[in-house]
This record gives sequence, C-alpha cells and structure tokens, in this order.
Amino acid sequence: MDRLRTGISAALGEFLERQRTTLAGMDASLTPVVDEVAALAAGGKRLRPSFAYWGWRGARDTGPGAAEDDDAVLRAVSALEFVHASALVHDDVMDAAATRRGRPSTHIGFAARHAAYALQGDGDLFGTGAAILVGDLSLVWSDEMLRCSGISEAALSRARAVWDTMRTEVTAGQYLDLLRAAGGLPGPDGALTVARYKSAGYTVQRPLQLGVAIAGAGPRAVEATTAIGLPLGEAFQLRDDVLGVFGDPTVTGKSADDDLREGKQTLLIALAEEAADAAGRRLLGELLGNTSASTAEFDALRDLLESTGARARVEERIAQGTATARQAIADAPLADDAKAALDALAVAATSRAA
Repeated sequence: MDRLRTGISAALGEFLERQRTTLAGMDASLTPVVDEVAALAAGGKRLRPSFAYWGWRGARDTGPGAAEDDDAVLRAVSALEFVHASALVHDDVMDAAATRRGRPSTHIGFAARHAAYALQGDGDLFGTGAAILVGDLSLVWSDEMLRCSGISEAALSRARAVWDTMRTEVTAGQYLDLLRAAGGLPGPDGALTVARYKSAGYTVQRPLQLGVAIAGAGPRAVEATTAIGLPLGEAFQLRDDVLGVFGDPTVTGKSADDDLREGKQTLLIALAEEAADAAGRRLLGELLGNTSASTAEFDALRDLLESTGARARVEERIAQGTATARQAIADAPLADDAKAALDALAVAATSRAA
C-alpha cells in the first residue's frame, strides 16, 4: 500500500512539474497558483486513487483491461486527487474555513499574499477569487491528467461515463450542502443525502467504478462497486463528521471547534436536534454557527452531542456501514489480492484519527 501511495505521489509530481513549466512560460506571477495546487495534492490519504487502482487490479483479468499498462492506469487514477483538491478549495470558500490540513486554507493564503505585497483592492475578495480559480484549475487538470494518462482509447471511453457522473455528483452535492446550511433538506435524511453526493460517492463508489470501467469488467463487478461503495463512502463521511467535532487538532490539522463555528449541518447535529429537549435545542440554536462562541461553550455543545446519544448513533452507523462494505468486498467477483487491499482500505477509511 505504501508503494502505491508513493507511485501516486510521483505521478502527481511529474504532472505538476509540466504544468509549472507551462504556467511559468505565461507569467512568473502564476507560480503561487501551481504551488497551491501542489500543496493541496501533496497531502491526504490517497484513498480515492487507491480505491480506483484496486478496482482495476481486482477486475482486470475479467475483461480487456488486462492489457492496460500499470503505470498508465496509475496516472489515470491519480487524476482523482485533483478532483478532490478542487472540492476542498471550493468547500473551504463556501464554509469560510480558516485552515486545511494544518495550514491556511487557499482563500486565506491568497488574502495574506495580497496584504504582503500591498496589492490594491479588497484582500478578502482577492483571496476568494484566487481560491475559486485554483479550484477550477484543479478540476481542469484532473481532466487533462486522465486524458493524457496513456490508457487505451477504449479504456478512456469506458472511464468517461463514470468520471462525468462523479464530477456532476460532487458539484451537485456542494450545492445541496449550501442549501442545507440555509435551512433546506432538513433532518437526518437531508444530512445523509448531502453526505452521499458531496463526499461519499466520489470517495469510494465512483473511484471503484472508475477502476472497474478501465478494466472493462462485466455487470457483476460493477454491481459490487455499489454494494461496497455506498455504505463505505457514507461511513467514511460520518467518520469525518465525528472527527470534525471530537478529533484531536494536533492530528487532524484543524480546530475541533471549526465545524461547530461554521454551523455544519451534519448527521450528528440532526440526530441531536431530534433527541434534545427544549433546553438542548435552544443551546444548539445559540451556539451552532456562532462565530463568537468560546471553546468552553462549544464543549457544552459537544456534551450535548454525547448526552443525546447522537455520537453513539453515528458511531453505530459507521460500524454497520463498514461491516456491510467488508462483507460486500468478501463476496465481490474480484481477485483475492485486490479484495485484501480493499478490505484494508475500508478499515483505514473508517477507523482513522485524521
């Protein structure tokens, strides 16, 4: 698994160096843009390309994908990291998030650059605009990296349908998240709908389907990607929600207050609202999304998430989703080495501390 992550990082690095040369030829002032995309692509767990790679490895001997070059497939699936980088940047802009992985979020970093160089105009607007463009560029580069990966035209054609569906879903999911924050899509069902389209689908299900599509596998393998991907993707996102409120900041790279301060309407919050008494709902109304609240006040909110049973119910759903996905992996018509790797990824994705 470490070797795979190293290969993904190398493929991304080679692609970014070519883009660095291209942008430097346009104007030297574009260097910070490439640097920011590179910083975003340098972090993370490489889960999405790993799921895609093992989807291909698991199904390649059942279809025409056995003839695909391993390095070309690695480049193709690594393009998923640029989709992820784009989603992170745009999400941070919409959430007004200050940090990402222990460093200033993209819009904050470019606002600071505006101030450091004494540029004209509003620094916050400059930072927001720059971040939107960095996210857009990341999405453009994801397409280019997939297209130029070296996989066969037939494999690329099979992959495009999954790729297009995935990018549509994650963008639609971002809008649904925005709508929920404004009072739309209420309750636990609304929270789960957002989780599915904003994160769960493009984290596990669609990457697995991308790998299986490159392999040219049959309908049984495609069905297995859904049986694995939907419960595991949801469990991954719910773990993210728990870490956003209860995680160790020295490990996650962000304050455990941030999601509460930003007013994120996760399943944790929806379940607490359902179970809380009048005083508890009043506390949620006063503190969730309150940018002036202290850590002590947010601790009271965390206590409420515990006392209402919301956290325990989310943990139970994570455990159930993980178990369902692991059984689906065991039952999938995939090669044994791929099933072992996918099972390890399932455990890592849902039991992580960051």
